Amino acid sequence: MSGKRLLVGLIVMGVLVPLAIFYLLRLESLGQLFAIAATTFTAWGTADLFARILERPRLKDRSPGHAFREDLERRRSEE
Repeated sequence: MSGKRLLVGLIVMGVLVPLAIFYLLRLESLGQLFAIAATTFTAWGTADLFARILERPRLKDRSPGHAFREDLERRRSEE
């Protein structure tokens, strides 16, 4: 996970969304706010991890080492 994606995810799913839910449900304790923040941030992180796994190309007729090197080269060329 890159630094920008992590920062945006932390701000949105760790702060903004939990504050909106906290306000809309008219909750009162900080423990409830932290529970919502932990749940939304963890759910976002899990979904992002699964999305990254699913976006990887299948091995097809390549070896795992060859596929890993191709993936590294692709990421370097994107940056």
